[in-house]
Amino acid sequence: MAGLMVDFIISLDGYAAADGWPGLWGLGGPEYLAWLGTEAEKRHTSLMGATTYRLMSRFAEEMPDDPGFAGLTAMPKVVFSSTLEAPLSWGNTELVREDAVRAVRDMKRRGTDPLRTLGSLTLCRSLLTAGLVDRFRVVVFPVITGATGRERIFDEYPDVALDLVESRTFDGRLQLLEYVPTVLDGPPGADT
Repeated sequence: MAGLMVDFIISLDGYAAADGWPGLWGLGGPEYLAWLGTEAEKRHTSLMGATTYRLMSRFAEEMPDDPGFAGLTAMPKVVFSSTLEAPLSWGNTELVREDAVRAVRDMKRRGTDPLRTLGSLTLCRSLLTAGLVDRFRVVVFPVITGATGRERIFDEYPDVALDLVESRTFDGRLQLLEYVPTVLDGPPGADT
């Protein structure tokens, strides 16, 4: 059975992106970038929605020689969308039009390769709410983007208890935190 990891890079105040800031908030140091390029980090199928697909495939087209995007192009990708049309232009990408929760449940049941989300906040939220997420990982970048931040990651999420299973520091400043999530019906100890 394949495991599913939600994988985010975030600002300290919980944003996925910020207007005017460079990718990785300009802080993607050599240790972190080397870790992203390891075989263990490349061995999975990336799951994403249409918005993330449009953004990432455009970057991959504009920067085909960039090692990060070349690696993403080479790996298998699944895009959940009712607005995109097949065939998709980004190599190794499958378009799935059916309900993402149902499709991922089936992928987990029949597959063995790890599954990992790429961006796609709405997709991640629905997969977590459905109880399909085995691991939840964030890499926290030491910036606060209160004035320019957009796409708050955890808005509209259910309450979730997180059990820390791994942590690591990259380049003396980036914090990787990996958890096993448990979706809650409400705050612990609250009457239901």
